[in-house]
Amino acid sequence: MGYLHEGHLSLARLAKKECDIVFMTIFLNPVQFGPSEDLDKYPRDPERDILLAENNGVDYIFKPSTEEIYRSNYRTYVEVEGLSDIMCGKNRPGHFRGVTTIVLKLFNIIRADRAYFGKKDYQQLIIIKKMVSDLDLNIEIAGGPTIREKDGLALSSRNKYLGSKERENAAVIYRNLRNIERAVNAGERDLEKLRNNAIKDLEKNIYVKKIDYFDIRDAENLKEIKDPKKHEAILAAAAVWVGKTRLIDNIVIDKKKY
Repeated sequence: MGYLHEGHLSLARLAKKECDIVFMTIFLNPVQFGPSEDLDKYPRDPERDILLAENNGVDYIFKPSTEEIYRSNYRTYVEVEGLSDIMCGKNRPGHFRGVTTIVLKLFNIIRADRAYFGKKDYQQLIIIKKMVSDLDLNIEIAGGPTIREKDGLALSSRNKYLGSKERENAAVIYRNLRNIERAVNAGERDLEKLRNNAIKDLEKNIYVKKIDYFDIRDAENLKEIKDPKKHEAILAAAAVWVGKTRLIDNIVIDKKKY
C-alpha cells in the first residue's frame, strides 16, 4: 500500500534473486479500510517509494488510481469463508474481502508467475494461499520473513504513528510472543495459560490501550488448538493498540523445536 519500509524492500530483493522480471504494485486499497479506520491519514510518499523500489531491484511499478481499479458501478468481491472472520477479520469486518478482491484483480492484471507477501501479515498470507488454491489460480505464493527493529518490533508503515514512548514500549508485543515460543520449546503444553499470561503482561503496560486478540492457532489452517504436540507448527499472533496505533505481529513455532 506504499510508504515502503525494509520489509517491503526485502521482498523486492528476494523476488529479484528468484525471478527474471520484478513488478511491484502500489495501491492504497480503500475497500479494505473500515469507515472509522485510517485511510485518510495513512502515510504516503510516492516519490520516495519509486526511488526505493528502483534501488532494490524492481523493474516495473504498477500504481493505478482508485478509479482505474474500481470503475463506476463496481459490484464484484471475493471472500475466503472461515478464515476472513477470525483474528484481524473479527475486529475489522470486510477487511479481508477487500484484500482478496484487490489481490485477485492485481494477479489478473500483472499475470505474474510468483507473488511475494510478508509473513508479518500471516493471516493475510494464509487467506491468499487458500484463495489461490480454491480458485485454481496459476500463480505461486511465496512468503518472506518478518523484518524487525533491533528491539524486535516488526516493521510497519503504521509505526510512523507512534510517539517516542509508545515506540519504546511497542516491543512488548514481540517479547510476549517470544515468551510463548520459549515456553512451548521448553515443553509447556498449556497454551491457554501461556495466552493468559501474555495478555496480563500486555495489560500492565500503560501504553497498551487495547488488545484486539492474542491467539495461539494451527499455523497451516488457523484453527484454534489446545495441544501443540498434535500440530506440525503453531502460530502465536496478536493485534494490539499501542496508543492510537494498531500493531500486529506473530511467531510461528515449528514442531521440530518442541
